[in-house]
Amino acid sequence: MTYVTTIDKTELYVKDWGTGQPVILLHGWPLSVDSWDAQAMAIADAGYRAIAYDRRGFGRSSQPWSGYDYDTLADDLAAVIEQTGAKDAVVIGFSMGGGEVARYMSRHAGKSVVKAGLIASVVPFMLKTNDNPQGTEQAVFDKMAQAIKEDRAKFFASFFKDFYGVGMLSSPVSDEFLQASCNVAMQASLRATLECAKSFATTDFRPDLAAFSVPTLIIHGTSDQTVPIDAAGRAAAKGIANATLIEYDGAPHGLFATEKDRFTKDLLDFIRR
Repeated sequence: MTYVTTIDKTELYVKDWGTGQPVILLHGWPLSVDSWDAQAMAIADAGYRAIAYDRRGFGRSSQPWSGYDYDTLADDLAAVIEQTGAKDAVVIGFSMGGGEVARYMSRHAGKSVVKAGLIASVVPFMLKTNDNPQGTEQAVFDKMAQAIKEDRAKFFASFFKDFYGVGMLSSPVSDEFLQASCNVAMQASLRATLECAKSFATTDFRPDLAAFSVPTLIIHGTSDQTVPIDAAGRAAAKGIANATLIEYDGAPHGLFATEKDRFTKDLLDFIRR
């Protein structure tokens, strides 16, 4: 197994598959690097180097008490890029991971990055404020945090149904897949789960958008109930100068699974361009 050590001595578990131009994949909350496996295999099979890692507090990485703010998380990404020797990299962030991409572009001037991707991402700003009327009310995030504290397993069982668009008439993923996602989420520390939720809910990435000086792919589902497209994907596309927005009609948040083949093809097309 490969680990990268951050500035504060946190150990990050890294998967490093294939050879060629590096493609760095950042996972969403509350999952792990394993959520990227299908795309990472396709990337490696296509002649690229797929690098993906567990965010601090999640998966097989260390579970420190602190460091769940986006400045620190962007520094973690910088440590991964530096210690894996990744140059001319394509950096792709799903959901919460999009925030790490945005903050890295501004905080580290996009060093070693030649393309970026925001997939069902929280960028630019999730919280509803006077100048962000399409955002989500703070009360929604407060209720979510309370439910996690009271019974995390019960919360995730409901959360992942919305995440993957499971309803009375549709089930894009199997019951077993839902259970596997819950199992992965429970491996994270409670502290990391709560603090990261606070970070992605309240961090304003609008000032970071100007730092995207590279071609940027934005993919978002129009039926995303977890990170609604108007305040996220569409707003990001308007704020990033060299962005391409692809909307998946009717797709939920977890499109890496529900739209796996289409998403993998679109991702590879972007990497190859």
